[in-house]
Amino acid sequence: MGSSPFSLRDKVVLITGMGQTHEVDEGYGIGAAIAILFARQGAKIHGGNRSLESAARTKKIIESEGGTCDITITDVTSDTSVEKLVRDCMDHHGRIDILVNNVGRSEKGGPATMEPATWDAQVDINLKSVYLTCHHVLPIMESQGKGSIVSVSSIAGMRYIGKPQVAYAATKAALMQFMKSTAVIYAPKGIRLNTVVPGLINTPYTAQMVQRYATDGDAEEFMRRRDEQVPMGKMGSAWDVANAALFLASDEAAYVTGQKLVVDGGITSSTGRA
Repeated sequence: MGSSPFSLRDKVVLITGMGQTHEVDEGYGIGAAIAILFARQGAKIHGGNRSLESAARTKKIIESEGGTCDITITDVTSDTSVEKLVRDCMDHHGRIDILVNNVGRSEKGGPATMEPATWDAQVDINLKSVYLTCHHVLPIMESQGKGSIVSVSSIAGMRYIGKPQVAYAATKAALMQFMKSTAVIYAPKGIRLNTVVPGLINTPYTAQMVQRYATDGDAEEFMRRRDEQVPMGKMGSAWDVANAALFLASDEAAYVTGQKLVVDGGITSSTGRA
């Protein structure tokens, strides 16, 4: 009798951006949902997060359900910090089977209005962070003879979605190509790299975006418009993204590499409101 579908039993998962910034009654963040779902599937979680408080919320949920979760305070834009994260995970578990890159941030602005410092910070958090984790994890996976890497991008890297966020869009597009190119390089070595591409997702972070993108400051109207943009009539949830990440990370996707899985309720297939 085979194992249950999408089992991650005893696999070690290193995930960045796994913190839960708000109490769960306000909704789950994408990183927290991925970490919790993977733990429910039997994985041992080691999370890197810049905030101890938010990481501890996710850790508490995982451990309350009988799972295993360790955390390392991490600045994913720093080579030495990411190196320490990877070393801590190896010291705890001796291997890394799955890497999930989940950090990201959107800042408002087009190329004529965005300050150079903001552009640089966006490149660091959205793109350099993925390079750094892969830089340190890929040699480990190569020595193991196998591994799976899943990165979280955004449909903003595929089309304009109604907000002037040129650095976010450019870096998320670059992230998808980084994953595709690296997947080809490492395919003969038993390592798969794939990307989850969320559309408009309703998380606690979405509510924070009102301060940057709602011209009138009307949070309710901002959220209503986001629902209206989606052909399915509503934003997705963090669990929709987590389920897609689980498939790509699992052995059920053993012949899938260099691909992107779009989770968007149909918005990138639509010519409707941007």
